[in-house]
Amino acid sequence: METQKKRAVVSYEKMPEEVAAAFEEKYPRGVQDYLPDVQKIDKPDGTSIYTVTIEIPSAIYLVKVQIKVDDLNDVDKWLDDDEGDDDGDSDSTLPDDNISQYSGAEDDSADE
Repeated sequence: METQKKRAVVSYEKMPEEVAAAFEEKYPRGVQDYLPDVQKIDKPDGTSIYTVTIEIPSAIYLVKVQIKVDDLNDVDKWLDDDEGDDDGDSDSTLPDDNISQYSGAEDDSADE
């Protein structure tokens, strides 16, 4: 019978050396570049923490990370939108994604 891995939550600042090495390998440029891996966990007191999962041979750790953004609500909205709630009011399209609006008579004369 296979033994269960130990599961624990640890802060980024206090993670064991083996977990720190695995973290560095998984996120070489820091967690900010891998936001899809960030999980939001709501605590009973109404606050939230953000974690990433780090697995080592003997355990699975949730590492608490600090998310540095101008507005934490933007991260919450981004994480909520990532869960597949596509209600059509997303601002993810660029305002000029319809390139045909820029073609006109001036463009044709400039090529000559």
